[in-house]
Amino acid sequence: MAKRYPYCDKAGGWLSMITFCRKADEYRIVAEGLQKLLEPEFELIGIVGDGFALLEAAAEKKPDVIVTDISMPGLNGVEALEELKKNNPDVHVVCLTMHRELVDARRALDAGALGYVLKHSAPEELVMAVRAAAEGRTFITPAIAGEVLQSIQSGDLAGTDPARKLTLRQREILRLLVDGYSAKEIAKRLKISPRTVEFHKYSTMDMLGLSTSAELIRFALKYHVADS
Repeated sequence: MAKRYPYCDKAGGWLSMITFCRKADEYRIVAEGLQKLLEPEFELIGIVGDGFALLEAAAEKKPDVIVTDISMPGLNGVEALEELKKNNPDVHVVCLTMHRELVDARRALDAGALGYVLKHSAPEELVMAVRAAAEGRTFITPAIAGEVLQSIQSGDLAGTDPARKLTLRQREILRLLVDGYSAKEIAKRLKISPRTVEFHKYSTMDMLGLSTSAELIRFALKYHVADS
């Protein structure tokens, strides 16, 4: 039987959640795996395939908890989380990801994630993270929890994520540049002028203190702006 939470006003009082998977052929596997793992306590109400779809589904279904990866098409998990927080500051998000680097965990937590779980962790950790998020508590996978806590207490990495400065349009153009599209091709896809594309490209480089296109591409890869 699903656990009932006093604050939850969903029909039946179940804690509901939506999650994401990267590819269409993963939908069934992800749905079955998560449902089997979580259904004793939680109701899985949706699975989406990219960051923009996640925003739409969250607005429509209003889940209690969202489970998302950091790397996904459209918007990456951190970007999607930042947008979710703008519309609903109380949204509860758990990141389930392969990225164990400290900077990635801090980016997610600084953006407002309540949970951060590594994909290779024990399945029970995801259940614990979702449960904690539902109650407004933080859960960080034990494998990196000490490192993350130390960085927060010491102030390390504070404000060191330059990718957060980028606008959605700058991110969109940067992803397409990484994928090898020319300014003309990007302009056609985004229905803007090539001059506008070049303006965004060079204004981004200037803001980040980068001198060449190669440096811009390396930046996008390093900070997961190009995740797709």
